[in-house]
Formats: sequence, structure tokens, C-alpha cells
Amino acid sequence: MQLNVLGQALQPCSFEPLTGFFRDGCCRTDDSDAGSHIVCAKLTTEFLSFSKLRGNDLSTPRPEYGFAGLKSGDQWCLCATRWLEALQAGAAPQIVLAATHENILDLISLETLVEYGVDRPTFND
Repeated sequence: MQLNVLGQALQPCSFEPLTGFFRDGCCRTDDSDAGSHIVCAKLTTEFLSFSKLRGNDLSTPRPEYGFAGLKSGDQWCLCATRWLEALQAGAAPQIVLAATHENILDLISLETLVEYGVDRPTFND
């Protein structure tokens, strides 16, 4: 069982569009996932433009690959380093913490991730 950044079972990111390195809807990973597609992001127009400028056009349909193209509001498993790059450039989209793999904690603090979480946990004092 793979875990999310909150230490719980990793939840699905998106089935429509179908995402994940294994195209199973989850941001699961293993040694064959060289790009570490582990960040479940809620995409924005700003991020899609940023990614396109960086050479990864996620918004243009590619029917030859069965890829309809992504739009603002879609959830997608992003590469860890691409999300970090977007964060540093001020273009990082929000993320779904429950569907983001714990391995991202090797690059980014939980505090930063929670700041961008659409499903921020509530802490009782």
C-alpha cells in the first residue's frame, strides 16, 4: 500500500481524465517512474501555460496517443520536479494532499504542501 503526504492510504487523483504513471487514476510510483508522477494537482490556466513554455504541452489534444488535452480544473499527476519548478516560478497549482504520494516530502516540506492543499487538514488545539 502506498501512502499520501498525510501518512494515510493514497487516494485516487482522477479517473476523468485518467491520470497517473500507470494510468490507473492514482499518483502511484515505483522505480520505473523516472519522472516521479506523484503530485496530484488541480490544474490552472497559468500552470498549463507555464508547463507549455517549459516544453511539456499538456493542453493540446494528441489523438494519436489517446490524449484529449487538459484544461483548467482537471486533476492530473504531475512530475515532482515540475511542480517544484512551478512553485519556484510562482505558478504552482493547488494539490490534493490525500492523492499526493508521500515521496514528494523528499523535495518539499509538508508545511508548503499543506499551504497549496485543496483538502487542507484541520488541526484541533
